[in-house]
Amino acid sequence: MTPGTQRMGVPANRILIVDDDKSIRLLLVTFLRHRGFRLLEARDGREALAEMHAGNIDLVVMDLMMPGVSGMDVLRERATDPSLQHIPIIVISANDGYRTKADVFDKDVWAVITKPFELEALLEAVTTGLVQANIAAPSAA
Repeated sequence: MTPGTQRMGVPANRILIVDDDKSIRLLLVTFLRHRGFRLLEARDGREALAEMHAGNIDLVVMDLMMPGVSGMDVLRERATDPSLQHIPIIVISANDGYRTKADVFDKDVWAVITKPFELEALLEAVTTGLVQANIAAPSAA
């Protein structure tokens, strides 16, 4: 059984995928859904914040560069809102600069994955992020 699958009546982990690029969202949703996770999607930071405030999100995978409310805007709001601070966030970004990584780690993100990325690396970050947050532990099948 994979980390995202339902165990003994406990629902699969809910992961929010946030990216303005529909093809990236589709790729990530399809990949993670096939590994047993429940997925929600947001096209920008505004939609992401709405989903996060609605609750029941175990982890967020989010792009930084989006029109309107950006990923950095979401990280800034999360840093000031105690009701959101428990949600692990994995940032995916085409910007590999030191400044970007320093900025996001300053906002208490779980991991930064640079585009282009390997899907298995993302899966490892998601699984580890959930375990570290004490949300789910991989079970031996």
